[in-house]
Amino acid sequence: MSVSRRDFIHLLTLSGMATGLSGCSLLDLANASQSANNLYDVPALGQVRLLHITDTHGQLNPIYFREPNVNLGIGNARNRLPHRVGKKLLDLVPDLTDQQAHAFTYLNFSEGAEKYGEVGGFAHLKTLVDRLRNNAGGSLLLDGGDTWQGSGTALWTRGKDMVGACNLLGVDVMTGHWEFTYKEDEIRSNIRDFTGDFVAQNIRATEDALFDGVEVYDEDTGHVFPPYVIKIVNGKRLAIIGQAFPYTPIANPSRNIPDWRFGIQEEGLRELVGELRKSEKPDGIVLLSHNGMDVDLKLASRVSGIDVILGGHTHDGVPKPVEVKNAGGTTLVTNAGSNGKFVGVVDLEFGDNGLIAYQYHLLPVFARMIPANVEMQDYIDRVRKPYQQTLNEELALTEGLLYRRGNFNGSFDQVICNALIRQLDAEIALSPGFRWGTSVLPGEVITMDRLLDQTAITYPETYVRTMKGGELKSVLESVADNLFNPDPYFQQGGDMVRTGGLQYSCSPNGVSGKRINDLRTNNGEPVEERKDYKVAGWATVGSRSTGAPVWQTIADDLRDRQVVRLNSIDKPRLKGITDNAGLADY
Repeated sequence: MSVSRRDFIHLLTLSGMATGLSGCSLLDLANASQSANNLYDVPALGQVRLLHITDTHGQLNPIYFREPNVNLGIGNARNRLPHRVGKKLLDLVPDLTDQQAHAFTYLNFSEGAEKYGEVGGFAHLKTLVDRLRNNAGGSLLLDGGDTWQGSGTALWTRGKDMVGACNLLGVDVMTGHWEFTYKEDEIRSNIRDFTGDFVAQNIRATEDALFDGVEVYDEDTGHVFPPYVIKIVNGKRLAIIGQAFPYTPIANPSRNIPDWRFGIQEEGLRELVGELRKSEKPDGIVLLSHNGMDVDLKLASRVSGIDVILGGHTHDGVPKPVEVKNAGGTTLVTNAGSNGKFVGVVDLEFGDNGLIAYQYHLLPVFARMIPANVEMQDYIDRVRKPYQQTLNEELALTEGLLYRRGNFNGSFDQVICNALIRQLDAEIALSPGFRWGTSVLPGEVITMDRLLDQTAITYPETYVRTMKGGELKSVLESVADNLFNPDPYFQQGGDMVRTGGLQYSCSPNGVSGKRINDLRTNNGEPVEERKDYKVAGWATVGSRSTGAPVWQTIADDLRDRQVVRLNSIDKPRLKGITDNAGLADY
């Protein structure tokens, strides 16, 4: 690069733009050890401690990750967890420190990130997990999935780097989602190498596949994997049921796993819980879920007999659990964020008739406060070494904060869309509403490593095609119904498709097919229903595209520009949204 980060920050300082770019002070560092003791000293309650991580998305090293400022709750979900952001979220947990508030919200993110440092990292996670396990008489470490995807090394090793890391971390049980975007033989190889248990009650082989003799766990039920596992902790029997992402073949390509069928499988889960209560007589039942929190909340209200649902998929860092009443009692529902940023700690106390008490903590993993485990760091360095030169390539500097998470375009999404338009000579760009992807602070270098955090998938090919204006509207309407359908069972994953070169209005509370209106190009011209538009995009779920991998296209654009400067972010004009706790600073 022709300009170093230090020089760039100095230029910003001279121009009065470098607010919050000072690092932590020596006093901050001196107090880190005591702060860690206060934050991570969690005395155990009862006989069983459950440690929960989810959606780590291939992030072996510490990263920055900004929480959303838009996470709209529609219908019954309005203003309820997890659909509260910023100050509205903090209202529910007013006793958080400034450091914890930084972890749970987007508020003053760049300044807080400079002050408190990166989060996550498996070497730091290992130290914390070991400490939390040592503080308890008996524990289990559960992984909610989306672990083997989300970084360059995860893609290039086909998830093997994460399997090795999870084995060192001591994961006891996991389920999946993006794990199923690899080929079936790669998935099975990873599961064989994994030293814990991989469970999923809602994945069964198709009838044709069973007839052809496809490999399954249970030929009678068609379960591809064990639906549950029994774990004994301090003499207490726990049934851990797996719930993989129900809509994997819709949200991701089904071509790698054509013999498997998914779905919520509510009735099958209800029957399984009943059978377990009778035959296994567990002290407690835990659902390790990748449904998304809204689906988990509905499921908890309809299926009795589950004590705790440890949820994933929607990346919600929820600082307090939700107690859901159902016909059989109460089910505790949680979600533990993403990218290795949090560890959920659920302590359970059992009496003669089941669960009688619990305590819950969602602990941010501040890398500065937790020493790295030497064995894990050695493993990480070793597994990344063959790719380090590629990962370290400096592509451009960013003037502003780059992030993805939120219902609509984030700034990194805009970088991707703008690059697609420029590099592929398109009028409009569409980019998937993926929730994964790390953040890059103002004045930092965008490396290939950080770019792959946004783009590393097994179907990365770009495309350019002609689309009618009416087809564009149809695409937006379909994704909006997926995101804003008031029935969680019809929410099939992801946030709103990201757009470049396109403006529109969105009514999240509207009815299906009528949420998207007033489509215009960026020059203000109305999008005509029958007019052709040149559209660029990537990550086709159906047939495979023939274009270059998206990271190659974006990297070329970043190299050309050297400095990323976003004048605006394309986001829809929202209608009918008032006093919604999931919307702030829009």
